[in-house]
Amino acid sequence: MLKHAVVNLINYQDDADLATRAIPELTKLLNDEDQVVVSQAAMMVHQLSKKEASRHAIMNSPQMVAALVRAMSNTNDMETTRCAAGTLHNLSHHRQGLLAIFKSGGIPALVKLLSSPIESVLFYAITTLHNLLLHQDGSKMAVRLAGGLQKMVALLQRNNVKFLAITTDCLQILAYGNQESKLIILASGGPGELVRIMRSYTYEKLLWTTSRVLKVLSVCTSNKPAVVEAGGMQSLAMHLGHQSQRLVQNCLWTLRNLSDAATKCDQLEGLLQMLVQLLGSNDLNIVTCAAGILSNLTCNNMRNKVMVCQVGGIEALVRTILQAGDREDITEPAVCALRHLTSRHPESEMAQNAVRLHYGLPVLVKLLHPPKPLALDQGRCWTDPQSRPMSGQPCSTAGTWGTSSHCAVDDQGTSRHTKGEWKLYVLRASISSNGQSSGYVDGVRMEEIVEGTVGALHILAREAHNRAVIRGLNCVPLFVQLLYSPVENIQRVAAGVLCELAADKEGAESIEQEGATAPLTELLHSTNEGVATYAAAVLFRMSEDKPQDYKKRLSVELTSSLFRGEQNMPWAEPPGFDDPSMFPQDESYRGDQMYAPPHHGSQGSMHSGSQHMGRGYEHQVPIDSMQGLEISGQQGNQYGPMDNLPDLGPNSTDLNFENLESSLPQHGDNNQAMPWFDTDL
Repeated sequence: MLKHAVVNLINYQDDADLATRAIPELTKLLNDEDQVVVSQAAMMVHQLSKKEASRHAIMNSPQMVAALVRAMSNTNDMETTRCAAGTLHNLSHHRQGLLAIFKSGGIPALVKLLSSPIESVLFYAITTLHNLLLHQDGSKMAVRLAGGLQKMVALLQRNNVKFLAITTDCLQILAYGNQESKLIILASGGPGELVRIMRSYTYEKLLWTTSRVLKVLSVCTSNKPAVVEAGGMQSLAMHLGHQSQRLVQNCLWTLRNLSDAATKCDQLEGLLQMLVQLLGSNDLNIVTCAAGILSNLTCNNMRNKVMVCQVGGIEALVRTILQAGDREDITEPAVCALRHLTSRHPESEMAQNAVRLHYGLPVLVKLLHPPKPLALDQGRCWTDPQSRPMSGQPCSTAGTWGTSSHCAVDDQGTSRHTKGEWKLYVLRASISSNGQSSGYVDGVRMEEIVEGTVGALHILAREAHNRAVIRGLNCVPLFVQLLYSPVENIQRVAAGVLCELAADKEGAESIEQEGATAPLTELLHSTNEGVATYAAAVLFRMSEDKPQDYKKRLSVELTSSLFRGEQNMPWAEPPGFDDPSMFPQDESYRGDQMYAPPHHGSQGSMHSGSQHMGRGYEHQVPIDSMQGLEISGQQGNQYGPMDNLPDLGPNSTDLNFENLESSLPQHGDNNQAMPWFDTDL
């Protein structure tokens, strides 16, 4: 062993000495005008680069590297090109070699080679560029400027799976966090090619690297519809049963990012069934994604709602909420999905019964209790396009699950345990919302909290025994005060709950005693049909014990206000306000909402708090080689040890809940949906 070691040392030294002496001469030969001489010199340098000692000598000579790049760029001889590219490929395995290639202008020359018809040249060029992108600062911009993105997208049409894996990884690195690169990939036809790869191949590493590119593109508002139209949802769904957990996780993140743009997609039955199954996974990351995707895909899509109900989605969601405990990144989308499944589709009544049969009401009521009473400081009622689902669940429970649910909710203790908390939230919210609506609780506007709370009370007040409980809270003065709110939604829910309370003589008297007549009369002229109708109904019910002259004057006022658009309408008593069909049903104002996944800070770990941003997931793990493309599992998402996330700050709380039904009433100019945001893998 000692003898062999000494021989190896001697040979290593001989190689280094030979290379050191030969490099100056070889550099001159590479610059020769005779292309035959250049070709022979390139072959010799390529042979030297295969040995470690001589390779170090080459990379330590900037003149030699520059000569190689120049020869590779200027020659038409394929053998010279192959040898020069092979030498640069060998040098790229060392950090010093990468720096020498970068400083010598090697990137534009290598990008040019991506059009070569020779397989070996293509391999040398793409692997060298891949190493540069991974480890050499400034390489990304140089590749973009040299037109590398367009050439790499064109290479996706080849069929060598290992070559495609390296190419797609290059695309992911270049597109991560760079909107211009994403748009270039889109313009070059990248989404369609990437979806085709996901559909056509089984090589795990290629599927994984391709899914990473799609994840990056899935947070781009321009690329997202292109991926969906190319069949991205179906292609990604094909791999949710794969044995590779990293592939499954990437597909799920991408599907969740795409899901808000895929609510009109067809042929998602297999995906929906798989998502329901994945809700039973022991991996919290998988459950989080599955719940979010189900929430979005059931948004305003009756076919998807029916499908999820038929494959046991209700039971799975109830079980998921129960097992999630206080993990809001799971409970929020799961509750939102339940809200979608229990309303506005042919099997909604069956879904409502399923929630009750699977003991869903106790689970939902538990979410209303401290330490987050009513969960209202975590969101708003579903009447708003940017709402978060937790506060909407009382509305959904009381309003879309039928009369029997009113009693069932009370049996679970909602009125008994939370009435004081409801009053507290109404009080806090009303004080703030009367001003400039600038109050916040955990990043949610107080006006949004009061809208959700009063909206829930409005629906519960349709039952006589609930009206008695609400009157006992002494909230009527607060409801009257809310009639003066500048926020139209708050005016509507306040007038709505007063309308229900006025159905009882005691309620009508207490409303009148609190001075509600003046604001209600003013609201008769509201441009919002719901506000005006509720106000008219309250005034009409308050007038039942009044003299005939008073009723006549009120009738004229109501007629002129409610029917001011009808020129030929006779002045007569308005239609019977005792007919519930006259009143706006709040459910008609509640379209389904999108679930916006939370974005977490730039440190690589994902916390289970409620730090939300309306953005998708797109995160990057710098790696040393294709063999090292592993993601270590961490809480909430899977990040590697060297995360490089955009510095968005750990405390951001922007929200985005998109409402796809433009026909539903919009809720104020201040509730514009925020764009989804990069969080690259």
